Amino acid sequence: MIFVTVGTQLPFDRLIKAVDEWAARNNRNDVFAQIGPEHAYRPRHIQFAHFIAAPECRRWVERADIIVSHAGMGTIISALELGKPLIVMPRRCELHEHRNDHQVATVERLGSRATVRVANDAASLVQGLDEMTRWKAGRPITKTASPQLLNAIRLFVNNRGSELPVGEQILATE
Repeated sequence: MIFVTVGTQLPFDRLIKAVDEWAARNNRNDVFAQIGPEHAYRPRHIQFAHFIAAPECRRWVERADIIVSHAGMGTIISALELGKPLIVMPRRCELHEHRNDHQVATVERLGSRATVRVANDAASLVQGLDEMTRWKAGRPITKTASPQLLNAIRLFVNNRGSELPVGEQILATE
């Protein structure tokens, strides 16, 4: 089962259309999408809702084999916590999908994770869907920060960052 979400703030027709057309070509009837408000594109081949409440969204993420999402941190973190394969397509400012390109910056940091596939356009999204249908769940991330990270943050906040070993100083100042 594939769960697609674009968040609640803005439509993301480019992502929804690519998934809808992929589902039609592949005879997939196991795709559900949360498509957001004021969309110009109405899916014809996948089930959808404009909005779903946060607890329901979490249940969809838990049930899904693959998550397809905009680069919203809530969905990304949920998928990583559960070890779910994730395809992330960032909204782009120049395409009037968002106010700035912070989602592009987000995916630049995520692309190295084994269970995350970054799709910058419809073609790479489709390729990712084709490949990810063969993927298995990954190792979940923890829901809490490591003691080492918490200590590094504590020292940094207390203006004692110079007491950290060199590698941890970099981590604390990024």
